[in-house]
Amino acid sequence: MKQEVIHRVFAHMPELSTPRLTLRKMRTSDDADMFDYASRPEVTRYLLWSPHPDRAYTREYLKYLATRYAAGTFYDWAVVLKESGRMVGTCGFTSIDAQNECAEIGYVLSPRVWGHEIAVEAVRAVLAFGFDRLLLQRIEARFIYGNEASLRVMQKVGMTFEGYRRQSMLIKGVRRDIGYSSILLDEYRALFPTWEDAKGQKIKN
Repeated sequence: MKQEVIHRVFAHMPELSTPRLTLRKMRTSDDADMFDYASRPEVTRYLLWSPHPDRAYTREYLKYLATRYAAGTFYDWAVVLKESGRMVGTCGFTSIDAQNECAEIGYVLSPRVWGHEIAVEAVRAVLAFGFDRLLLQRIEARFIYGNEASLRVMQKVGMTFEGYRRQSMLIKGVRRDIGYSSILLDEYRALFPTWEDAKGQKIKN
């Protein structure tokens, strides 16, 4: 798929649905929900960015994202609980390499839903979209050394841990080891033959 086609797809951000979640475009009205988790040091400990200082900062960030959505150059969904309607995090592609049919996936969730496999459910939906709609051949994910919770999410969705690149990123003034995991199209097909499987309603044994 060509890069311009990807831009057209994301300029009209598709909405994804799983048993417990709706994945949709972020809105400025999500500022309270986003600030609730984005302001917490325990959330950003293993992320590239620092806690949001105040709700006004979060709102301005969401306004900026609206321009990226309009251009089709932002590939991240709001993760919304169907039961409550609350946004509890984000999940999507941090980058897409159209020429090589590869992408990197990323996710961050509120501590309010940690331990309930919300990340696993959201990541499965995004993997399905990447392989089935964008026709990708490889999807990878990175994590900072020590973030075992993120690695477990990757393993639960069928990714293979590939190893660490030592001190490969300078994050908040500290050189960090970065781990890589990935899943290939044929591996994804073996685990999740249909969209219903990928959504998490059932998994092929």
